[in-house]
Amino acid sequence: MRKGTALVVGATGITGGNLASYLVASGWTVFGLSRHATEQSGVIPVTVDLLDDSATREALAGLPITHVFYCTWIRRDNEKANIEANSGMMRNLFSALEDADLQHASLVTGTKQYLGSFEAYGSGRTETPFRESEPRVPGDNFYYALEDVLFETARRQGFSWNVHRPHTVIGYARGNAMNMGTTLAVYATICRAKDKPFVFPGSQIQWNALTDMTDALVLARQMEWTATTPGAANQAFNTVNGDVFRWRRMWREIGEYFGLEVADCPETPQPLETQMNGADTTWREIAKKHDLVESDISKLASWWHTDADLGRDQECVNDTTKTRDFGFDHFRETKAAFFDLFDRLRAEKIIP
Repeated sequence: MRKGTALVVGATGITGGNLASYLVASGWTVFGLSRHATEQSGVIPVTVDLLDDSATREALAGLPITHVFYCTWIRRDNEKANIEANSGMMRNLFSALEDADLQHASLVTGTKQYLGSFEAYGSGRTETPFRESEPRVPGDNFYYALEDVLFETARRQGFSWNVHRPHTVIGYARGNAMNMGTTLAVYATICRAKDKPFVFPGSQIQWNALTDMTDALVLARQMEWTATTPGAANQAFNTVNGDVFRWRRMWREIGEYFGLEVADCPETPQPLETQMNGADTTWREIAKKHDLVESDISKLASWWHTDADLGRDQECVNDTTKTRDFGFDHFRETKAAFFDLFDRLRAEKIIP
């Protein structure tokens, strides 16, 4: 029995791609919307740029969508431009679905809800663990703009909603701009090829403080659960694995997985964007030597995003009491999530 007809927006990304595959396996009819066609088994591709209002209307016309899962964003040069572009995309989407029998919409944002936007990163000094009830951080933030569009449209069109706030998602995806797991795997591979120690790129605070992360399938499970559980409707939920860790241990464990010498954390950050300057040539050589499927490092590694995560100067831990109180109790060990991803990257010849 089919559960519903889902439109996964951002179906080629780390969040949307894993969600789309999960929903197909769980018994949904799944349309996957992206700028470039998805080739996932069982997912019906919808290829369109949401910035194009008329093209979006044409691409979605007549589709029997009951549930929207919004897992995409586009990066611009500043936060005001981020707000304009991203809120415009969401408005175009819901405008194109105004005649659909839409029952529910889910939005994925993240921990910048509590930390502040990219250009004011860390300006939010919310006490940890972060709780969903915390007020918004002052200043521009496209997450807040997306929430406002969602809330406004849900009231007008009469569907329920959820907002999900993961923290640094771990999962399989290629060509994704926010993919720490694959980025660290590529970095470790280069360290091994060049016989260099595995140097933590971030701050002493991140090295020593507690933190958490989100496995993409934990997020997928929570998104399906909230979308189909009436008592969980119209709520925002933090979404993390359920364990906490310190990078000073996790970094050593990742280094051991790749057979690397792990250096002590430097006194000052050593950003990957600096460490990996010129690494595109090295990666092409590695890809040729090991017959890897992707020789373009820019389609695998997101140095800037990993630097932002690991360079913070404050502790980041999310409270999951609310989601447990509502009845969602799935969890995942973060180390296992990393190692499972690394195993898959090896099996699919993305790393040697």
